[in-house]
Amino acid sequence: QAQLVASGGGLVQPGGSLRLSCTASGSSLDSYAVAWFRQAPGKERDRVSCISRWRTTDYADSVKGRFTISRDNAKNTVYLQMNSLKDEDTAVYYCARLLGGCQGSVTGSWGQGTQVTVSS
Repeated sequence: QAQLVASGGGLVQPGGSLRLSCTASGSSLDSYAVAWFRQAPGKERDRVSCISRWRTTDYADSVKGRFTISRDNAKNTVYLQMNSLKDEDTAVYYCARLLGGCQGSVTGSWGQGTQVTVSS
């Protein structure tokens, strides 16, 4: 079963940028929609963005205009470019495959997340 690994997190000042990467071992991502989620301490896991296999995208209102999701099927990787970061973007970020497109449900395990901390 595919294991997804999110990477690229770190500590950044407000207004800064980070690019997260989501890779899969043991399986190809190109036939799936892939979504990014985040979970802040004491809060539920929320969906941030999704990209379908046809590269249609959607974003949570809180990140529209600041985050951009993309995919490189040749590298079996989905990216999340995060600009103009705010304190409230601090969370552990996870990626997951969706069955049935961006309107579908998460399939497989969540895998390892990556910590994003926005702080001055």
